[in-house]
Amino acid sequence: MNHQPRKSWTEIQSDNSWGLFKVMAEFVHGYENLSRIGPSVSIFGSARTDKTEPQYLQAAEEIAFQLAQRGFGVITGGGPGIMEAANRGAQKGKGPSVGLNIDLPFEQSSNPHIDHDKNLNFDYFFARKVMFIKYSQAFVVMPGGFGTLDELFEAVTLIQTGKIDRFPMILVGKDFWAGLKDWVENTLKATGKISPNDTDLLHLVDTPEEVLAIIEDFYREKGYTTNF
Repeated sequence: MNHQPRKSWTEIQSDNSWGLFKVMAEFVHGYENLSRIGPSVSIFGSARTDKTEPQYLQAAEEIAFQLAQRGFGVITGGGPGIMEAANRGAQKGKGPSVGLNIDLPFEQSSNPHIDHDKNLNFDYFFARKVMFIKYSQAFVVMPGGFGTLDELFEAVTLIQTGKIDRFPMILVGKDFWAGLKDWVENTLKATGKISPNDTDLLHLVDTPEEVLAIIEDFYREKGYTTNF
C-alpha cells in the first residue's frame, strides 16, 4: 500500500501563503462582476425549503419579482429552495438575478434562474459574505438555518459596530422568527448585552408589501451606496 509522504510544517505554511492569491482572486472576481449590477437586495433562506412550505417559496418569488420591477437586482446564495424561488422572481421581473454559489460537498449546485453572467462561485464563506454585504441595499431574510443566521448576524454586527452604514434587515415570517426576536429583546437586551436601540435593526413582517414598503421608505431620501 502506497502512502503519500507527509508534508513538513514549512511546506504546509507555504501552501497557506499561496492560498492568499486564491482569496484575492475571489474578491477581484466578485468586485468586478457585482459593481455593474446597480442597487440590489439580498434574499436569504434555506436551501431545504420545499413544496411542503409553499407560502415561503411564493413570498420569496413575489418579493424578488416586485423588487426587480422597481429596478433592484436580486442577490441570493444561488442554490435551491428559497434561493431558487427568489432568482425565479427576479428573472420574471426582468431584473438582474445574481447567484453567489459556495462550493460544498454533496450539497449546493446553481439553480437555473440565475443570469448566466451573474453566476459566481466561491470557495470561501468569508469572501462570499463580503459580496452580500457590500452590494446589498437591504437583507430580506426568509426562514433558514445556520447559514441564514450567520449572514444575518454578520450584517447586524457590522452595523452595530459602525463598520458599515445601516440598511434594512427584514425577517419574513412572524411565526418562524418571533422566538428569535423575543430572545434578542428579553435576553440580550434585558441583560445589557446589546444597546436598547439595537433591536430596531430587525424588522419582523409577513407580507411582500411590508418588505417593499420598508425598503422604499428607507431609501426615499437616503439614496443608494455600496458598503465598506
